[in-house]
Amino acid sequence: MIKLRPALWPTLISLPILVLSLGLGFWQMERREWKRDILDRIAVNQAAAPLSLDELLRGDPLRHEYGRVKLAGSFLHDKEFHLAARSLKNNVGIQLVTAFKTDDGKIVLFDRGWVPSEKKEPAKRAEAQAAGRVEFTGIVRRNQKQGQFTPDNVPDKNVWFHVDVPLMRRLAGAPPDPRLDAFFLDADATPNPGGVPIGGQTRLDIPNDHLKYAITWFLIALALAGVYLAYHWENGWLEISGRRKSK
Repeated sequence: MIKLRPALWPTLISLPILVLSLGLGFWQMERREWKRDILDRIAVNQAAAPLSLDELLRGDPLRHEYGRVKLAGSFLHDKEFHLAARSLKNNVGIQLVTAFKTDDGKIVLFDRGWVPSEKKEPAKRAEAQAAGRVEFTGIVRRNQKQGQFTPDNVPDKNVWFHVDVPLMRRLAGAPPDPRLDAFFLDADATPNPGGVPIGGQTRLDIPNDHLKYAITWFLIALALAGVYLAYHWENGWLEISGRRKSK
C-alpha cells in the first residue's frame, strides 16, 4: 500500500499547474471537435453546386457558410470599404469590400480581394471598377465580430479592421435585414482587369492541430505528476507498506 504525505510547498506549486495543464488539454480536445465541424462544413458546402441568392436566403444563410453563391447586378463603387493592415506575400495593402446591388434591388457586401497600398485609391485601379451589370460567384462568409485585440473600426475615415456587415450595409443605403446582415461574400481567384483586386483569399485549408496540442498538455501534466512523486519518494514523503496475513 502506498502512503503519500504531501509536502506543503511542492503541493501548493504543483497542484495549480497540474490542474491548468489538464484543463488546457481537455479544452484543446473541445477545440478539436469545433474545428472538425468547420472543416466538415467547408467540405460539404464547397462540394455543393452554387446557389442563387434567393436559395441562400430561404433558410439560415450560415448553414451554407463557405458555400458558393451566384449573383447578378452592379457594383456600387462609391460604397467601398477598406480593411486595413492586410498583407499578401509580405506586401502591405487592404482588402477591398464593395457593396453590390442585385438585379432585384438587394444589397450585399462583396470582398473583392487584396489591393496593394499604392493602388488604394480607386483612380489607380480604374480598370477593375467594372461598370454596368456583372455576374460572379462568391463564397459565403459570416459577419465578423471584433476580436479582443482588434482595433475599433473608424467608419468616418473608411478604416476597418473587421467586416461589420450590418453597419457597412447601412452606410451603403440598405435597410436592415437579419438574413443579409448575417454574411458577406468573398471573391474567388478569378483575375480582375488590371490585376487587382486579387481574390481567392478565403482560407479553405484550415489546419487542425488541436489533438497535438492536447497531447502536449497531457504529457506536461503526466511529467509534473512524475516529478512530484519522485520528489516525495526521495525525501521520504512516500512510503510503501504491506500487511501480513495472520495464520
